[in-house]
Amino acid sequence: MSDLPQLDLSADVLTLTRALVDVPSVSGTEEDLADLVETALRALGGLEVERIGNAVLARTELGLPTRLVLAGHLDTVPIADNVPSRLEGDRLYGRGTTDMKAGDAVMLRLAGRFGVPGATPAHDLTFVFYDNEEVDSALNGLGRVARERRSWLYGDLAVLLEPTDGEIEAGCQGTMRAVIDVPGRRAHSARSWLGTNAIHGAAGILATLDAYEAREVEIDGCLYREGLNAVRIEGGVAGNVIPDACRVEVNFRYAPDRDEDAAEAHVREVFAEANAAGATLTVVDNAGGALPGLAEPAAAEFVAAVGRPARAKLGWTDVARFAAFGIPAVNYGPGDPQLAHTREEHVLVDRLQPAEDALTAYLDGSSR
Repeated sequence: MSDLPQLDLSADVLTLTRALVDVPSVSGTEEDLADLVETALRALGGLEVERIGNAVLARTELGLPTRLVLAGHLDTVPIADNVPSRLEGDRLYGRGTTDMKAGDAVMLRLAGRFGVPGATPAHDLTFVFYDNEEVDSALNGLGRVARERRSWLYGDLAVLLEPTDGEIEAGCQGTMRAVIDVPGRRAHSARSWLGTNAIHGAAGILATLDAYEAREVEIDGCLYREGLNAVRIEGGVAGNVIPDACRVEVNFRYAPDRDEDAAEAHVREVFAEANAAGATLTVVDNAGGALPGLAEPAAAEFVAAVGRPARAKLGWTDVARFAAFGIPAVNYGPGDPQLAHTREEHVLVDRLQPAEDALTAYLDGSSR
């Protein structure tokens, strides 16, 4: 870390975003960035700071009647020749610009304003910067915090600064991954009738997916659209061998009115015919979603303060972890979710300051 420039939380949000992007932090390699964030937060003097692995936690203890939790992940998906950042006109390009270092920069700016001695926010604040969000849920740093320091996540409202393009996105979809293994029998391709082609046997699974009609559900005025899709297929032995195995991996994005068990039951029902024909379905990951919770007073107050109507979050985010604790949670950040994980990932410069301003107004009470 000694060779890296320290983070200046008094710098404008664009400068701070660039500084974060220029420190690579692909999932599993967040230590350098976590070190910088920890150092910057401790230097403010008005926060209790704790480090758990590569998750950095900070909070005020002003004795206020309400607490807002702000959370953001430090990691990114793998770099695609897009680090360091580059500024072109009104766009800042680079891995993590939208997902979600722009949101992290907003959080750090708020910490720099309200995490100093003498600051008087309208709510006590907790800041959670965590690792390994972009990989399997078992590795998620927020999950580790929930297991080891659960009290740090309690509050009246949680805001995840995931990319929402400046809109409020309520709740989130659940996500389930399953693999369907199709058996066959090997044979020489010159005598194919002596074998059973497992790849051909997957045709019915693909046809089922192609014909699948996604359900749409409206909850609290937010429209969630489900989806069931093949995301990977594996099979084949050699150019002259009839394959005896084929595997299809499917991803089910489900509305938050289903829990994990209901989602799994639905997918098994969809592929019941394939199972009857000898295929086996194994669930490898299943993370439930979160209901919008917009009727909760704290969430309704935040929506009113931002002055934008809420919409459904199409994707899984860690609002689900807060919802599991009974804490209302929303997604609100400056990045465009449609640019997340792309080679051309960027954030519009004019989205950065409005996100900071809206949260600042909510926290200093001027939005009331």
